[in-house]
Amino acid sequence: MEETTGKTTIAPSVLHTIAKLTTLATPGVSRLSSREGLSNVPEDGVKVIVRGDSIEVELYIIPGSEENVRLVAQTVQKRVTRAITEMVGMEVARIDVHITDIDLEAKV
Repeated sequence: MEETTGKTTIAPSVLHTIAKLTTLATPGVSRLSSREGLSNVPEDGVKVIVRGDSIEVELYIIPGSEENVRLVAQTVQKRVTRAITEMVGMEVARIDVHITDIDLEAKV
């Protein structure tokens, strides 16, 4: 069998989608923050930065009111790291989770 050499490039939008969908599927996360009233928040609550072979992610989330916020944030970090590593094989250098509000009406 012949070995093929070359380069595989992962579009930042793919990493963005993985981070977004994984975050939304995490128990305790009601939704991602929007830019409404928060000028420093990305439009859909997700920011992905690719630096060489590693990735940095910033997530702006709104957990439900019945949730342990610290535990939800840690779970998001673990799940997004695992998803990116397993799906695209890239190293995750950092995942910052920003809690911008609490959803008092959420049934998460």
